[in-house]
Amino acid sequence: MPTRDWSIQEIARLAGTTSRTLRHYDDIGLLSPTRIAHNGYRHYDETALVRLQRILLLRELGLGLPQIGEVLDSPASASTAREASALETHLALLREEQTRLARQIASVENTIAALRGGEELMAENMFDGFDHTRYREEVEQRWGKKAYADSDRWWRGMTDAERADWQQTVSDLGRDWIAAAESGIDPASAEAQDIARRHVGWLTGIPGTPAAVPGGDVKAYVLGLGEMYVADPRFGANYATSAGGTQGAEFVRDALRIYAEANL
Repeated sequence: MPTRDWSIQEIARLAGTTSRTLRHYDDIGLLSPTRIAHNGYRHYDETALVRLQRILLLRELGLGLPQIGEVLDSPASASTAREASALETHLALLREEQTRLARQIASVENTIAALRGGEELMAENMFDGFDHTRYREEVEQRWGKKAYADSDRWWRGMTDAERADWQQTVSDLGRDWIAAAESGIDPASAEAQDIARRHVGWLTGIPGTPAAVPGGDVKAYVLGLGEMYVADPRFGANYATSAGGTQGAEFVRDALRIYAEANL
């Protein structure tokens, strides 16, 4: 009996990613299609789906693509039983993440209740579940250990009020990007470019990033981040519109590109 497979468009939709990301995974040897149809479309079978699930899980855990390839292609991942065992490990980590998110939700709910009720905010409880260190490996891989050390020292040196202000800035940017993308305005419009200006200003204020290092290539950094917002579902989720997909992230990328080309 023939094994069922799925087209690249179906897999992209089901996995919440993009066809371009899947093609990139193929280009770097991370996830090859099971077959290519006569019309040139890539198709993936169940084995490929399991591999994609593991790729996305490992991305969520902060691993870079080269490290993911090493993990998946190691002898320890060669059998179905070992695949299942590896997924059990991922499941345990996901449950830890679920617990962390539950703490975050409770923390934010308590803050909302206090603000609406005119109660005093309990600063020691406002950041329960927030952990900036979980992306340490990825930051060090992308930009070096000094970049992480500088940003970590900056974050730990903040007061609770300063952290709250910073998180509010992030929240405001995300809200304004989504509203702009959903409004249908041009990424080159004055409104979109003003958000792009604020976004770049926010980036240059984070120590350790290429945007904050004197003499750093801010333009290349901004352009690279714009592409990553589209390619990486974790970042794209911050700009997801009601239409779903990568529409919001693509709008952010395009607006940042226009701003960078004109101003950086």
